[in-house]
Amino acid sequence: VFTGIVEGMGVVEAVETRGDVVSVRVRAGALTEDLKVGSSIAVAGCCLTAVRLLPDGVLETELTPETMRRTAFGARLRPGARVNLERPLRLGDPVGGHLVGGHVDAVGQVIGRMPQGEGSVYRVRFPDNLAPFLVPKGSVAVDGISLTVAALAGRHFEVAVIPYTLRATTLGEKPVGAQVNLEADLIGKYVARLAAGREPSHPG
Repeated sequence: VFTGIVEGMGVVEAVETRGDVVSVRVRAGALTEDLKVGSSIAVAGCCLTAVRLLPDGVLETELTPETMRRTAFGARLRPGARVNLERPLRLGDPVGGHLVGGHVDAVGQVIGRMPQGEGSVYRVRFPDNLAPFLVPKGSVAVDGISLTVAALAGRHFEVAVIPYTLRATTLGEKPVGAQVNLEADLIGKYVARLAAGREPSHPG
């Protein structure tokens, strides 16, 4: 479990396809210091496993065909690309954002970016399956960043992003048209699931 508070940005060093698995090396710097082989790490909001730890703060992870289908990685994983990184929440750590599972629900697309003082408002289009889990002033993870839904209309939502977040995450680099990993609020998804299970059945 993560909190959507990005700890740093890593740089993709190499991408290699091995059969049906995509191996990715990321220079993560000091964020690898307390990782072990088998540890989880959120990369652009997707929970991945460190399969190898290499010198100079480089970790290697592997992406399955399922991960490639369900995330925006296929469109942007290339050497030199930057990715948001977060280590898992530990018991006793403060939850600065919201609970994030690291399981990407959908791929969204940035369809607008409007300046707001020194920050920006991003408009993101999302697919139909995410609609039941998004509410105004609720939480959403965009590429692993915990953000608040400032506005919701039709099949797009808006998030207001402060200058610090623009500098400290990859969101500041996202142009209109960019694809992003989206994850709805973890607790909200469980509540929606429970509510759906309690709906009265209608005789056919």
